[in-house]
Amino acid sequence: MRLLGPLALAILSATSAVATGSLIARAPPGGGYGGYGGSSSDDTASGGSRNPPTGGSPNNGTSASALGDERCNTNMCINAQVNGNTVRYTLTSQRDQVGWMAMGFGRTMVGSPMIIMWANGDGTVTLSQRQATRQAEPAVVDDPPRIATLQQTLSVTSGNRHSYVFDLPANSDTTQNIIWAYSGTRPSSSAEDARLVQHTAQGTTTLDLTRTVGGGEDRDDAESVTLTSGQRTFLAHAVIASIAFLIIMPIGGLIPRYLRTFTTGWFKFHWFIQFVLAGVLAVIGIVLAIVGISNAGGSHLNSPHKRGGIILLVLYFLQVSLGAIIHFVKPKRGGRPPQNYVHAILGITIVALSLYQVRTGYNVEWPELVGRPAPNAVNIVWYVWVVLLPVAYFGGLALLPRQWKQEKKSREATSDIHGVEKTQLLRR
Repeated sequence: MRLLGPLALAILSATSAVATGSLIARAPPGGGYGGYGGSSSDDTASGGSRNPPTGGSPNNGTSASALGDERCNTNMCINAQVNGNTVRYTLTSQRDQVGWMAMGFGRTMVGSPMIIMWANGDGTVTLSQRQATRQAEPAVVDDPPRIATLQQTLSVTSGNRHSYVFDLPANSDTTQNIIWAYSGTRPSSSAEDARLVQHTAQGTTTLDLTRTVGGGEDRDDAESVTLTSGQRTFLAHAVIASIAFLIIMPIGGLIPRYLRTFTTGWFKFHWFIQFVLAGVLAVIGIVLAIVGISNAGGSHLNSPHKRGGIILLVLYFLQVSLGAIIHFVKPKRGGRPPQNYVHAILGITIVALSLYQVRTGYNVEWPELVGRPAPNAVNIVWYVWVVLLPVAYFGGLALLPRQWKQEKKSREATSDIHGVEKTQLLRR
């Protein structure tokens, strides 16, 4: 029992360090597509309006006073200018390493018509119109609803900052919901159906084609975003699973630490909270994740967060089963059996893994799903909780001397009873 304090501190400290990136260096994700959990955006929630790059927007062959809009983030700018029955779009990189850039019309990756563009070794630009039916690499569309026309002569492929220009027939949408994506790795082929290395950044924004480009109008960076039904399913999963694993389970684990020296009824509270409340919510949270991934056509085990969720659920049921064995199967000899220590260590491990799991959920999975990072308040609450849980646990360790004293008296009383019973048997 005396080893549990240092062990708990080691586990929670290591988990916090790993989750915050102090032990593991992070690099932009690479490789092929494998579901929605592979990358995260490093930009603002909306993509933000910013001033054009030094020297202004590239010359895309339209008037500086045309109707249109421009939106920029730290990876790329999207410029749209209305030109009669067409709209000319220019994608301009804001990073030195350019692989491919893409924009699409919609709020989510699935179902949104996309234009993906990259420069080839000979200076030409490939324009590929694609669409995704699930959270995976989008496929080429042979007959897109609107055919994009590449403007090769207006595109810039030399230097570090590329600009790709294309025209698209205008429709009745003056306010356009836009998704965008950026990768620093160029496809190995100029073919329209070339395999894409997964984006290293992506997000959503809106374009207002009723504005005057270059008119000096101020624009609020904030944008109201409506979640899709699929995104709301994942949001419900995140809230319910976080409550189960980071609030209810830790509270249930602290009950024996604080109450066992004051009341013999502590186990009823412990059992009800851990098995009934936490168990029901944990199962609901996992089911919501499975349903959301299935509806999106994604893979269930293709990211650390998804695999971690299954591992946590298995560890939870193992912990509950072990607790039942400890309570109902008492050892014949005195002392604390090894399974009691295993139960305590496993409980600490589950809480530590839950902290890491929630961190990867809002820091990796959520930005990839919705195209924008989670609110900073979520990050603040997580950090506060990382501090409060160990403090609460180690505060309860102050009651250990009282617990050991009570256990010693209980063993002595049991020994005296056995001694009396043995004496009575000898006298018979």
